[in-house]
Amino acid sequence: MKRKQDSQAHIRQDRPIAAQLAKVAALTQIEVDFVPTPDQTAIKAYFSYLNQGAQPGHDVQHWLDSEAELIAEHKRTRELDSHKHT
Repeated sequence: MKRKQDSQAHIRQDRPIAAQLAKVAALTQIEVDFVPTPDQTAIKAYFSYLNQGAQPGHDVQHWLDSEAELIAEHKRTRELDSHKHT
């Protein structure tokens, strides 16, 4: 019985990652054309790790969040640039 509870706890912990993967899957083609470099993502993820109390075990979540934030920032920048030229 304990094994089943442990596996269910593991599934619950993975749900935020699944939600983040769903966000990445919903990107438009313009957003897909931009891919943050591993260095950009690593720096942002590291500062996220520090800002959230340097708790171990959330490295994948920090990475995915940072990657999504960099893509969103790029999209906002493109939108602002397109408004300047119209």
